[in-house]
Amino acid sequence: MPTMLDSYRRIFTRPTALFSLTGLVARLPISMVGLGIVLLAEQETGSYGFAGAVSAVALVANALFAIAQGRLIDRLGQGRVLSVVITIWGVGLAATMWSLQAGWPHWVTFLLAAVAGAALPSVGTCVRARWSAVVKDAARLHTAYSFEAVADEVVYLVGPILVTMLATGVHPAAGLIAALVTGLGGTYVFASLRATEPPTGSGSAAGAVRPAMPWRAIVPLTLLMLALGALFGAAEVATVAFTDERGHKGVTGFLLATWSFGSLVAGLVSGAVTWRRGVLFRLRWGACGMAAAMALLPLVPSIPVMFAVLLVGGLAISPTLIAAMSLAEQVLPASRLTEGMAFLQTGIAAGLAPGAALAGVVIDAAGASPAYLVALGGGVVALLSALGTKVPAKRIDVTPSAV
Repeated sequence: MPTMLDSYRRIFTRPTALFSLTGLVARLPISMVGLGIVLLAEQETGSYGFAGAVSAVALVANALFAIAQGRLIDRLGQGRVLSVVITIWGVGLAATMWSLQAGWPHWVTFLLAAVAGAALPSVGTCVRARWSAVVKDAARLHTAYSFEAVADEVVYLVGPILVTMLATGVHPAAGLIAALVTGLGGTYVFASLRATEPPTGSGSAAGAVRPAMPWRAIVPLTLLMLALGALFGAAEVATVAFTDERGHKGVTGFLLATWSFGSLVAGLVSGAVTWRRGVLFRLRWGACGMAAAMALLPLVPSIPVMFAVLLVGGLAISPTLIAAMSLAEQVLPASRLTEGMAFLQTGIAAGLAPGAALAGVVIDAAGASPAYLVALGGGVVALLSALGTKVPAKRIDVTPSAV
C-alpha cells in the first residue's frame, strides 16, 4: 500500500491537485443531466417516451459538437472557451427546466435541450490535456491518467445516485439544479487556473500549417471507444431486465455499482504499477479482457453469480480506457491534443444509445440474457479495433500536409 500511495503522491503538487479536484466537480453533470432530464420530464408530462427523447437530443448534440469544442480549445485556450460554453450550457439547461415545468411546446424544449447538450464541455478531456502539459515523465503521466479514470468512475457512481435522491426526495428539478451548481462552479474555477493551462496553437508562426491528425491511430481508437460505449449501454439495459425477470429490479443499481467498483480498483492499481510492456500491448490485452468478460454474461444463472462476474469484468474497464487515452496522448500533436481526445470521448457517448436500443430490442424478443450478446458484440469490435490500431513511428508537431 505505501508503494501505491507513493506513486500517486509523486504526481500531486498544489497546482495539479487543484485542477484535478475542480475538474472532478466540474464533470459531475456528465452523469447527472441525462437522468435528471428524464426524471423531471416524466414527472411533468407523464411520458417516458418524451422524457427519453429530450435526454437523447441533449446527448446527440453533445456528441456532434464535442470535436468542434476541442478544436476551439486547442486554438484559443481552455480558459477563454470553457468560461463561454459553460455559461451557454447553464442558460440552456435552466431554460430547458423552465420549459418542462411551464408546459412550453415540445419543439421549444427539444431546441433548448440541444443548446445545453452542444455547450456542455468535456472537462475530463481538458483535465487530461493539462496533465500532459505539466507531467513529462511517461510513468507519472500514466499514473495521472489512471487517477482520472478512477475519477470518471467516481463521477458515474456518485452522479446518478445524487440526482435520483434529490429528484425523488426533494423536488423533481432538484437533481438538475445540483448539476447546474457543480457544473458552473467547478468549470468556472477550473477555467480560471491559467498557470496549468496547456499552450494554445494561436502562437504558431505566420503561415505555419497545422500538424496532421494521426488518423491511423485515432480512427481505430475512436471505433474502439464507440464499441465500448455500445457495450456499456447494452450491458446496463440488459442488467435492468435481468434483475426485473428475477423480481429484484431494485438490485440493478448495486450490480452496476459493483461493475464500476471493479473498474475503480483496477484503475488505482494500474496507476501504481510500473509497466514493462508498451501501452499498445496493454490496450489489446485490456480489450481482450473486456470481450472475455462479456462472453460470460449470457450464461449467468442468478443475481449472486452476476455480482461476482461483473466485479471481475469491471477489472478490465479502466486499464483499457487508460491505455486508449495514453496512446492518444502519445501520437497526437500537442496543438491538437484536446481535439483528438474529443474524438475518443465522443465515441463513447455516441455508442451508448445504439447499444442500449439494440439490447432493448433483443430483450423484447428473447429476454435479458440473450441481450448481453449485444455487449459481447461491442467487446469483439473493440478488440478488433485495438488489434487494428497503428502507432506512428514518432509524433510530428509540424507537417506540410495537415488535415
